[in-house]
Amino acid sequence: MSISLSLVSVFLSSFIFLFLCRKVAKKIGLVDKPNERKHHIGQIPLIGGISIYISVILTLCLAFELTRSLILYMTCSAVLIALGVLDDRFDLSFKIRLVFQTAISLAMILIGYDSLHYLGFILGNEALVLPTYLSYVITIFAVIGAINAFNMVDGIDGLLGGLASVTFAALGYMFYAAGSIELSHFCLLLVVAMLPYIMLNLGIPFGQKFKVFMGDAGSMFIGFTVIWLLIEASQNQQHVVIRPVTALWFIAIPLMDMVCIMVRRVRKGQSPFKPDREHLHHICQRLGLSSAKSLFLICTLAAVMAFIGVFSDLYQVSEEIMFIAFIGAFLVYYFAIAHIWRITSIIRTAFRLTKRI
Repeated sequence: MSISLSLVSVFLSSFIFLFLCRKVAKKIGLVDKPNERKHHIGQIPLIGGISIYISVILTLCLAFELTRSLILYMTCSAVLIALGVLDDRFDLSFKIRLVFQTAISLAMILIGYDSLHYLGFILGNEALVLPTYLSYVITIFAVIGAINAFNMVDGIDGLLGGLASVTFAALGYMFYAAGSIELSHFCLLLVVAMLPYIMLNLGIPFGQKFKVFMGDAGSMFIGFTVIWLLIEASQNQQHVVIRPVTALWFIAIPLMDMVCIMVRRVRKGQSPFKPDREHLHHICQRLGLSSAKSLFLICTLAAVMAFIGVFSDLYQVSEEIMFIAFIGAFLVYYFAIAHIWRITSIIRTAFRLTKRI
């Protein structure tokens, strides 16, 4: 199957499965209901991730060679999709989710032989290579972190799809530049498969009547796919596509948002997995920005971060400098979030923004 045909196929199949799955979802109660944290209207089917997964997997089976690595990826993704569906339907304990996410991480390490062991020259002129046992621990934390980072940003229409598209587009470009056409093709498939979901999630072109949400199944699938590709791009000793520090820039916004939120919850004596309305998109809305403007602003910030990563990698900017710059960006972000109420008050007064959400 040609690349163009596969893109058309994955787009159409994703669109079709969205409509098929939404009917099933309403019958079995796989819907999101409004509550004190969720202010949408009506019961919205949680089938975006399921539809994207099915369309992507079908296209992969038709257009790609089914290698051991690809089969493992599809199997791990299927487990996460099933876990996410159960979570969406029955609201599973975060401990159960962590157990399965840890098991998925171990499958990557022990069956797929993929792990975060090479961190590059982030501390000077000598490459930092982790001992085997430590690389396993770091990999488990990275997989769980990526899955939950993308899960946590799924708070306003289009945001998860937009941020994931930025990451996959940046990765796809780097795979293409490195001559890894098949993996670049895969990244493009993911972006195209998400387009129908993003359209319906934003009410395009059928309005709110056919609105759908990604669901935990989709956010976990996307987060896992992101970390899988980042490890493939940065840890393949035979063909390194990006330097490890570049991966941080590709997921900067979801990563920073997750870490800041978790630190703040722990400092309050709360569970780091307790949901709230203090994420970046909520803060943007408290500043008076609409959901659409918040979406544009956050995705633009993510695109800028990804561009910095691409630029620094292509032009071989020192990894140590890029790592220090990332830590600096994170500290600025953390400071801003920690003092957000004072900052928002100043901004609201200065620009006469009065709308609160």
